[in-house]
Formats: sequence, structure tokens, C-alpha cells
Amino acid sequence: MTNPNPSASQHLPGAPQVDRPAPEITPGLEADELTTFHEEGLEVVARSQWQLARRRFFRHKLAVGSLVVLMIIIFVGVFAEQIAPYSFREQAPLDARMAPTLEGQHYFGTDVLGRDYFSRTLFGIRTSLYVAGIVALLSTFIGALYGALSGYFGSWIDNLMMRFVDLVLTLPILAVLIVIAALLGQGSPTRVAVILALFYWTTLARIIRGNFLSLREKEYVEAAKASGASDMRIIFRHMLPNSLGPIVVNATLIVATAILVEATLSFLGFGVQPPQPALGKLIDDARGFMTSMPWLVMAPGVTIVVIVLCINFVGDGLRDALDPTQRRLRA
Repeated sequence: MTNPNPSASQHLPGAPQVDRPAPEITPGLEADELTTFHEEGLEVVARSQWQLARRRFFRHKLAVGSLVVLMIIIFVGVFAEQIAPYSFREQAPLDARMAPTLEGQHYFGTDVLGRDYFSRTLFGIRTSLYVAGIVALLSTFIGALYGALSGYFGSWIDNLMMRFVDLVLTLPILAVLIVIAALLGQGSPTRVAVILALFYWTTLARIIRGNFLSLREKEYVEAAKASGASDMRIIFRHMLPNSLGPIVVNATLIVATAILVEATLSFLGFGVQPPQPALGKLIDDARGFMTSMPWLVMAPGVTIVVIVLCINFVGDGLRDALDPTQRRLRA
């Protein structure tokens, strides 16, 4: 008599054992990075690519630690008005030229006007991160869209668009930024951010263009075209989601670059203008006192270094997490 439930025969004495096929193992992946299978009857649960990416990122200890430090810095910058013991405009001539001390909560000392440099550094963090955030969002949007259109359509359109990118890349960016900033007059944080974004989208555009040149030959793109999908739908619904890895990593690197360039422009007097404090402007204000009051330069300078290092380490961790060909993660 035939057993109507073949799976039940596995638990009967002397019944033949049914071998289940093992899941295929993709070459080049670590054992703990493979999709996991939980067998509950015939149910198979697979881990998604984003879950694998998150798992790989949290194994990158340096990136996770940098992310924690960066989140703390962002928090104190956003809530500078609540955290800072003084206003960045407040002057106290009796406390002028005070070295870093816990007395009076002058943790980073005071300048020649008696302004608390700890408070001014917190507000400077807010300004620099605001500029960097706008630069990252705007340049990422321009670069991703420009590179996507160039790579998808190819032919003479690609050649024309890429020659314009080559032209922008040949420009001496810092000199051009100084000239534009001088022509536009006093710089607000938003104006400085827009100027920087107009020059820092080219790298991402080249990366996305190369990615699209390979993606447009994939089977799912050909199937979408055969089904009658429009070019814009194919670009935004099918191809751009498969390019999120390089987009996210490049956006983090743009943030670090924007902070450095904004600090350079502010130091040279062409960036964010007073009374709004910025980290580069704080260094510029204190460059005449480097020997007599070095803490005025060290406080914003060390802050810039820490922010840029944290962003670069986070970007390094994102690159490892979002790249499926990575076999190892650095501690």
C-alpha cells in the first residue's frame, strides 16, 4: 500500500531516508555571508541582499565606531543652541585670551574678544555639516541623473555628455570657486553649498555612466524593453536601484570633501562669512594667534580631522558592505 505522506516515512523504523538537496553555494562568498536557510517543513527563508549588506557593515568595527562618533558630532551640531554654554556672538572682555579650562565652562578657551570657542566650535560644526549635506544631496542627484542618462542612451549622446564632464574636470576647481565666490559677494552657507555642488558631481557621473553601460546589456533590461516599458521607467525602476551601492559610497566621500573644501574657502575668506561661524572661518580668525593662543586653531582643526576621518571610515565600511565581491571585512 502506498504511503500518502512520503515525508512521514522518514520517521518510521526501516523506512528509506530521503536526501534533500543542499543549497547551492556561490563561489567567492564567506560561509557566514551565505544566504541562510531555515527548514520548517517545506518552508525556506532567505536573507535579502540588504540584510547581508547590513550584516557585513556591522562586522566592520572601525566603520561602526566611526558611525557612532559621527552621530554624536551631528547631534551636538544640530542641538548646538541647547548644548553650548554661550552664544557664538556673546563677548566677555574680562575672560579674553583664557586658555582651555573647566572654569566658566570655557572648555576650548576664549579668543581676544572673550568669545567662548567651545560654543563657537559647536555652531561651526552645524554650519559645516549643513553645507556638506546640501553638497552631497545636490551633487549626488545631478551626478546620478547625468551619468544614468549618458550610460543608458550611449552613442553620440554619451560622447557629448562625457566631453562636458571632461571639460569640468580640467578646471582648477579651487581657483574657480574663489573667483565665483568673490563675484557673488558675501557667502551664505546655502550659496557656498550650491557653488560647491556644481563642481563635485562629475566623479559620480562617470561612475554611474560606467555602471549603466554594463547594466543595459542585462537580461532584465532587455525584458523590460520587450514588454514596452519606457526609457525613464527602465532607468529609475530597474537600473538605478542596482546602482545604489556606488551612489551611497560616493555620497559619503563627497561629504568629507565638501567639509574640507568649505573649510579651505572659509579660511581664505571666500566661504561662509561672519557672523555665521564655520570651522574653517574659526581657524582663519585665529591664524594670527597660533603661537600665543594655539588652542584657538587646535579646537576647530581637530574637529575637522575627526569628522573627515569618521566619514571616510563609514564610507569604507559601506563600500565593503555593498560590494558583493568582497570576501573579507577589515576589523
